Amino acid sequence: MQIPNQMFLKEVYGETEKSSARFESLAQNYKKYYHSSEMEFFSAPGRTEIVGNHTDHNGGKVIAASISMDTIGAAFPNHSNLVEIISEGYDKKVVIDITEVDKVPKNHGTVSLVAGMIKAVQEFGFQISGFRAYISTEVISSAGVSSSASFEMLICSMINYFFNEGKMDYASYAKIGQYAENHFWDKASGLMDQMACAVGGAVLLDFSEDVAYEKVDFGFEDFGYRLVIVNTGKGHADLSQEYSDVPAEMKEIAARLGVSRLCETNMESLMEKLPEILEDCENDRGILRAFHFFTENDRVNQAAEAINRGEGEKLLKILDESGRSSWELLQNCCSLANYKEQKITLYLALTEFFLKKAGRGCCRVHGGGFAGVIMSIIAQEDVEEYVNYLSKYVSRENIYPLNIRKHGAIHLEK
Repeated sequence: MQIPNQMFLKEVYGETEKSSARFESLAQNYKKYYHSSEMEFFSAPGRTEIVGNHTDHNGGKVIAASISMDTIGAAFPNHSNLVEIISEGYDKKVVIDITEVDKVPKNHGTVSLVAGMIKAVQEFGFQISGFRAYISTEVISSAGVSSSASFEMLICSMINYFFNEGKMDYASYAKIGQYAENHFWDKASGLMDQMACAVGGAVLLDFSEDVAYEKVDFGFEDFGYRLVIVNTGKGHADLSQEYSDVPAEMKEIAARLGVSRLCETNMESLMEKLPEILEDCENDRGILRAFHFFTENDRVNQAAEAINRGEGEKLLKILDESGRSSWELLQNCCSLANYKEQKITLYLALTEFFLKKAGRGCCRVHGGGFAGVIMSIIAQEDVEEYVNYLSKYVSRENIYPLNIRKHGAIHLEK
């Protein structure tokens, strides 16, 4: 049974043994459930947000990157109107008739998400027909590394390869995923997660107009460090309102400044009108979140300059400042709905104890926040000690030393 080319696996994963075993299992399961050996292979990574926390939805900038956790799939057209998807770990097979996509109920998990993507593909003028897919993932679910966006970009890569001759660009991928989340999941997501999963490598994203991006030649190992993601043990699937409040509160302040998004104004205008705003605004948190937006956008520019100049220690200082701003101004390190449970802040504090002793590195909340994961940047020679230290408090299986992956959502040649 054919699997992806060994040279390509080496290029994407840096090894062939583990990746070959994963695709062999994928192919066997596809054949088992669909009774066919005719299949193509696809992969889409999860993502890490390096700097630019909660700026995308207000037209800000972000540096994000794909990571060496991915979602993989075997798929092939079935010459019908049915999209059929089996995902490991989920009991129900997703089956959707693309001619009756509007009949699929919303907010019903994966089936709603796939229906939203099919609807978006049609609305945006791309082609789609029926296909079968078997999917497996190692991207942590509900933990801030974008398992949903990884899944979405995988499906987009299949649709692009089979039905659109590669004509769909990454921005289209991202907008399809965003449409599905906005309209079929009622989740007020931006485009950052999808773009970071789709493009591959590190990318500087600018959401002030549509969605512009440029590749950034960067890896933490360039500066002698390693990215470590720590799953704190609390998912964030039930925190949609807290996430939605962030862009809504920023836009509330933007409206008081006469614009629709904060990217259309600046810190100086906010400070000038702040006395007036304070007279009738009861949302102090919204003001603090606006402070975060403006200072965080500046940090993204500073981080890009530090990367271009090879200034690793300066970059880490900027990331540390970004993390503290998220903690103090953005306030997305714990949920007010369950304020006694503060896993993010707890593991940030534990990590800072370690970093103070080591004398190098930094840590911050990762992604959307409120629950889920933290990101630690640890000196390469300290990684094993850090993992051993933190595994006293959280399961070792929830500590993930990772690399930035160069490839985004792709078809893997056989």
